[in-house]
Amino acid sequence: MIEEKYYISDFCLIRDKKVFKNGRELYTDLESTSLKDFAKGVYKFLELKYPKFHKMDELCKLGFLASEVLLNEKEEVDQDTALVLSNRASSLDTDRKHQLSIQNREDFYPSPAIFVYTLPNIIMGEISIKNKMKSENAFFVTDSFDADFITSYSKILMNTGKASDVICGWVDLDNDKYDVFLAFLSKKGKKELTKEELNKLYKQ
Repeated sequence: MIEEKYYISDFCLIRDKKVFKNGRELYTDLESTSLKDFAKGVYKFLELKYPKFHKMDELCKLGFLASEVLLNEKEEVDQDTALVLSNRASSLDTDRKHQLSIQNREDFYPSPAIFVYTLPNIIMGEISIKNKMKSENAFFVTDSFDADFITSYSKILMNTGKASDVICGWVDLDNDKYDVFLAFLSKKGKKELTKEELNKLYKQ
């Protein structure tokens, strides 16, 4: 099999109350006192009109917002675009809220609105629905961002024709501490896709 060259055409970072695209700062809100308020501010800044956003848990909001930043200048997203995401804490932040919702109810039935977000791959579902994507998706839980694994897995998907493009990255949240990095991989771009380049962009 001849392996084609792939590129990182765009990337997004959300950290420390700031949003970056391709290394350029797009949005800052140092005054926000909670992740919920910060996410709401980014939503308004991007001028999104997607009511489902307000029902999402905070982890899902972060991944969704990063995908919107990543894709907002693309005329169309191929439905065969795959999603390959990872984090360290899985859905732990929402799992805690789910547990509390059980403890705080006399009938011991958990809140369905919280329960639906007790799997991290719900992020990929929300992104796929919004962008009509129907390709492969996988969510991995690792100790840290593994650029080597993500690069290899993404290349396999594109080399075997299972995906035309790939949105890959790291969407992590634990006790309001968040770290988000998404990259759009395709056959076009200036930065060649290598584990070194992907790791370099993540560590910016």
